[in-house]
Amino acid sequence: MERTSSFIGESSVFLDMVERASRAAALDRPVLVIGERGTGKELIAERLHRLSQRWSGPLVTLNCAALPETLIEAELFGHDAGAFTGATKARAGRFEEAHGGTLFLDELATLSMGAQERLLRAVEYGEVNRIGSNRAIRVDVRIVAATNEHLPALCEAGRFRADLLDRLSFEVITLPPLRARQGDVPVLADHFARRMAAELGWIRWPGFSEAGTAALVTHPWPGNVRELRNVVERAVYRWDDPERPVEVVQFDPFASPWAPVGKPVCSIPNKHGAEPTAASAATAPARPDPDAVTDLRAAVDGYERAVIEAAMVKHRFNQRATAKALGLSYDQLRHCLKRHALLG
Repeated sequence: MERTSSFIGESSVFLDMVERASRAAALDRPVLVIGERGTGKELIAERLHRLSQRWSGPLVTLNCAALPETLIEAELFGHDAGAFTGATKARAGRFEEAHGGTLFLDELATLSMGAQERLLRAVEYGEVNRIGSNRAIRVDVRIVAATNEHLPALCEAGRFRADLLDRLSFEVITLPPLRARQGDVPVLADHFARRMAAELGWIRWPGFSEAGTAALVTHPWPGNVRELRNVVERAVYRWDDPERPVEVVQFDPFASPWAPVGKPVCSIPNKHGAEPTAASAATAPARPDPDAVTDLRAAVDGYERAVIEAAMVKHRFNQRATAKALGLSYDQLRHCLKRHALLG
């Protein structure tokens, strides 16, 4: 967790979210933090810990997506010597390490069903069993979990335990994306830019030009605050004249006339039947030539696959956003992905 980061913002939606987290911190109950990537879920978890009665105890973090399914349970609950191949000595898990403090489980939705079952027991009874041991170990841990998934939908799809969700959702804090935080982009940009200017040894921070500020404000920021920080710091360090306001802001660090030519990225055809724009027409999946079609079913299936692939790329492989863009339900999209072998 990055200790140099802090909460910065003045928009009403941002301040309301911070106030809600501050109120929840005082209660010794589980909290779910929901938000897109880069919105600051780790910072909320730290705030919940620091403002709680457990502030003097440990804050232990585990990214559930960073470990393979075969190791996640051992990491969470520990193991005894000889519990599995390579377990040469006993090891305490993250629950034991967090005793008396807070355990932050990031990317909660990636937990296997087996790990979810063991987590449910730990939350409900306050005890864990190391892998390979029958002895229960009492733990006093507050759970804060985070995800960018819609957990109730995962429960309906059978991918997340409803009883575990009930235990963890005493309070649910949903973080607003940066595009919804009116007025916060200039404030954050100025903060990150001043810090970068100081790191570079600039005597003063000249600010952004009107054009630079306008570019920052109008960008959609799919990567939220994390993306904003990278863009701002890159713009400052590439600017050669610290006496003049920064005018050039490059959002795509990979943009280059010498960039390798890869497979073109397709975009979604307009589902309402409107004519595509020049930009979208250049990247849309090619429609089958009726004169060249000899197998109608194969042609339809091929075009459907191309549209779905393009939509998944456009929406950064977020299945829920892709389904919404295509006018499908989540289950309908999942069915299409399975039928076209696109689930990986």
